[in-house]
Amino acid sequence: MLENPATRNSVLLAAFAVLTTALIAGTYLGTKSRIAEAQRQAELKALAQIVDPSRYDNRLLEDTLPVGPEAEGLGLATEKKIYRARRDGQVQAVILPVRAPDGYSGAIELAVGVNRDGSLAGVRALQHRETPGLGDKVDIKKSDWMLAFAGKSLSAPKPEKWTVKKDGGVFDQFTGATITPRAVVIAVKRSLQFFRENQALLLDEAADTATATAQGRQAAVLQMQAAATPRERAWEQGSAAQGAVSINRVQSRG
Repeated sequence: MLENPATRNSVLLAAFAVLTTALIAGTYLGTKSRIAEAQRQAELKALAQIVDPSRYDNRLLEDTLPVGPEAEGLGLATEKKIYRARRDGQVQAVILPVRAPDGYSGAIELAVGVNRDGSLAGVRALQHRETPGLGDKVDIKKSDWMLAFAGKSLSAPKPEKWTVKKDGGVFDQFTGATITPRAVVIAVKRSLQFFRENQALLLDEAADTATATAQGRQAAVLQMQAAATPRERAWEQGSAAQGAVSINRVQSRG
């Protein structure tokens, strides 16, 4: 059968295809876990610039909430994740995905960290196409302009001051470029408003309430035990002793 040149070539070609596919699949499976871990570490490094790792003890990349374009105020175009940083089970800060759609050269993708008290932990530009030397100062590698957001909130400055100085606000604009910083400031302000309107969900306050209730019940039980009179404790001890005698009698009869 293989003496036919056409058949022999077809078999060899099929075998080569199978071997090549197996090699590619093997290489992919062998590197998949390493690639995933490298991406995980890169993501953690970026988030660590916003919320210091010393502030939380949970797995940040696994404690997330899904959010999409329907989330009013974040300006998202696709599905994203909200990250929650916890310590001892309590959410200390959240990192919101935010999109400023009106940058000079297009949308600017941001990560906005908000502390439990509603103040900003930090802001970073993740992706943009702003003009080099002008609008690209939103990149922390090019300028420290983004650092000015840390500690700000909706009450400091007041809401009407959340814009660039050219518009009567408190934030610096870039020399020769106002559109980019204006777009970012407005987007960050919207993210703070989103946090305020969804605070209970973002901070997982239902879980905090359940924990506090359980702790309160436990404390009440301990207080009741401590308040028991000597007579009551003596009666309880006597009942326990009688129970032990009854058990011993049943065991001896058996």
